[in-house]
Amino acid sequence: MRECFSNDHVIAEHLKKNVLASQIATFLAFVSDLGYSPSTIRTKLELLSSLTRWIQKNDVNIFHIDENITNRFLSESGRKGACRRGDQKTLRCFLDHLRTESLIDSPVLTSDESPLTSIKNRYEYYLRKERGLSAVTASRYWLVLQRFLLERFNDGPLLFCELGQQDIDSFLLRHAHERTPKVALLMVTTMRSFFHFLFRFGETKHDLSVIVPTVPSWRLTEVPKYLNPDELETILEACDRTTSVGRRDYSILLLIARLGLRAGEVVTLTLDDINWRTAELMVRGKGQFCDCLPLPHEIGKTLATYLRNDRPICSSRRIFLRMRAPLRGFKDSTSVSTIVRRAVQRSGLNTPSKGAHLLRHSLATGMLHNGASMAEIGELLRHRSPNSTEIYAKVDIEGLRSIARSWPEKGGVR
Repeated sequence: MRECFSNDHVIAEHLKKNVLASQIATFLAFVSDLGYSPSTIRTKLELLSSLTRWIQKNDVNIFHIDENITNRFLSESGRKGACRRGDQKTLRCFLDHLRTESLIDSPVLTSDESPLTSIKNRYEYYLRKERGLSAVTASRYWLVLQRFLLERFNDGPLLFCELGQQDIDSFLLRHAHERTPKVALLMVTTMRSFFHFLFRFGETKHDLSVIVPTVPSWRLTEVPKYLNPDELETILEACDRTTSVGRRDYSILLLIARLGLRAGEVVTLTLDDINWRTAELMVRGKGQFCDCLPLPHEIGKTLATYLRNDRPICSSRRIFLRMRAPLRGFKDSTSVSTIVRRAVQRSGLNTPSKGAHLLRHSLATGMLHNGASMAEIGELLRHRSPNSTEIYAKVDIEGLRSIARSWPEKGGVR
């Protein structure tokens, strides 16, 4: 890091006099790799230098630095603009760095951890490690449970042994009717999962999952929402391809609209997933399945332009990154859905929905209208079961017309 900033005498002097010089240097190198500007890095250096001076003045052992120490420092130093600059966040990241380097101990979980946080951590660990669910699915489950637990126990102790049929029914009656059938089904599935978890780990005497009511759910009840080809092109053209952000967003929309990628699949794409020689793209789909898709010339050219001219330089292997510091891949599929939603808003179209799946549905229905078979659509969308593709038969108006019986029938109504 000293070499990186050898032309900056301010930083060089700070590092020369600092007892944590080597660790601050590697931390700032990490921060620099995330795309922060030299002025921001200097601000962080001044903060860390001030911290080490305070540590020396107060005879604090540098191997005993923790959140309590950094909070004391912020309180006693009285640095102006600390909140605006994000001093606390910087110090938290620096502590994480010191722990990664094994210089200080990991924070000890204390009894101050709330019961709600404790059960959240345990349940999400169970979902991820034992049930094999993704982080996104686990977080969706928790949103339902958090509301249930807060309504039932408020800020008091979580007395799971007191839960019963009335608590479950009243919660579902209050909220399920306000939601779509899919969300209501998610609520029921979540509660069954949670009650089974509680019973398995001895939090309840009986398995309450068996008394969670069912929600009516019939296959193929919904009609896929989709765009016609002209509307789809209007949304694609809504990306401002004169800017780096616009070219990134256009690449993302093309992958969904032409290859049918899911939002989460776009997020996890890495530079290693593109085989330029064979024009193929490796996609990690649902259930940890990997599929190799052909990379059409249009998409390949767009991706190449983005990667060569617009993608920020950083250590991340993700294809699509944030365009502002910290430079890293998107956190989850929500970021991609937001990009699609903003493109829809810019287009000015009044679409039936605004999420990323709208483009995927539009691809499938467009193929169907152009004569593709259900098997071909299912293959492109990478459905593991033909049943998943059947729903698109509902938008095949001509096909449905050919098998519909005329009404009234010849001879009148009987």
